[in-house]
Amino acid sequence: MKPHPILAALRQHKAGVSLIVLQIALTLAIVCNAIFVIGQRIERVGRPTGAVEDGLIRISQTWFGAPAGGDAATVEKLDALQRTDLATLRNLPDVLDVAASTSMPLQGMIYSGTLTLNPQQTGVAASAAYYYGDERLRSTLGLRLIAGRDFKADEILHHTLASDAASPVVIVSKPVADRLFPDGGALGKTVYQDGKPATIVGIVERLQTPTTAKWGSAWDYNSVLEPVRVDGASASYAVRARPGREAAAMREARKALLAVDPLRVMPDTWGVQSLSQIRDKIYRADRGMALVMGVVCLILVVVTAAGIAGLTSFWVGQRRKQIGVRRALGATRSDILHYFQIENFLIVSGGIVLGMVLAFALNLVLMTHYELPRLPLYYLPIGALVLWVLGQLAVLGPALRAAAVPPVVATRSA
Repeated sequence: MKPHPILAALRQHKAGVSLIVLQIALTLAIVCNAIFVIGQRIERVGRPTGAVEDGLIRISQTWFGAPAGGDAATVEKLDALQRTDLATLRNLPDVLDVAASTSMPLQGMIYSGTLTLNPQQTGVAASAAYYYGDERLRSTLGLRLIAGRDFKADEILHHTLASDAASPVVIVSKPVADRLFPDGGALGKTVYQDGKPATIVGIVERLQTPTTAKWGSAWDYNSVLEPVRVDGASASYAVRARPGREAAAMREARKALLAVDPLRVMPDTWGVQSLSQIRDKIYRADRGMALVMGVVCLILVVVTAAGIAGLTSFWVGQRRKQIGVRRALGATRSDILHYFQIENFLIVSGGIVLGMVLAFALNLVLMTHYELPRLPLYYLPIGALVLWVLGQLAVLGPALRAAAVPPVVATRSA
């Protein structure tokens, strides 16, 4: 069937055609960008932390009336409090291991700095988050050690964050090692943390930083384990529960620590949390946005399909006598069906062409104001294919009704 008669007929309904073309274009532009954003959010929510998350617990607390000051005696008292807590937690029946840990992937205080290959801090550099902890930190978090070893007990320092003491050894994540030593061989090399030397004694495969903020997105997995128990009025611990005993271990930990010091501050909402709970809280907004945008996409698609079906139904009603004349002149039901299918294909194609332009324009706005990456080109042909199929499905009902119009309609008066 030649498209010329169809185009001529469409020119008689410019307003209706223009509206449905614009609706299709807006649907393509919005849905393509929305699906892209949803994909970005889902990818973000599903990012692995590098830790074995099942059974991993974070405990955060503050000693009420803890000694204050930076003198050696005060630091020793604070460290004694921390060591007592660690020993108490290790003796719990549902706990496999415990480590001093200032932070946890996705949550906690983020201490960061720059690693370089010289004390002048010039040349190749890697920004990284510092995880302070003891010799059990790597194993408690469940990080995969791909080279080197864990810290030794005699390598663990303890001091306040205000101390100038430098860590003699560090364990780095693979992205840090690859950044500083792209040709390999990072193990055993000396690096400079903010100008202070340290030897790399281990490399872990992956460790996400404690922050999910945009300012840290360029180095999400640049992390360094520091052999330091940080002494202060507050302390946090990483706890590894026995398989299937996470909830029990959390209850036991709270009860045991309060038994040691009932005056400590350990809020119910965040004092004892599993990493799965932390992940749920951190990514709640991302999941919510993905859900809302998914609902918006569904509504747009349904409304567009309804618009196509409604407009075609209206045209079928207007053209019943014309359809009857065509049937009387020999047109088959298949000819009538194909006419409306081709007509719909042409309308949808016009909307798709305009929609592609609008999709790029919308993506440009999102890139400029919301730092969204460029929309991949393959989203457009996929979106076009979906709309073509949607258009054919939407027009099928009205087209079948049109094909069922009998030739005798041509003989009836208007």
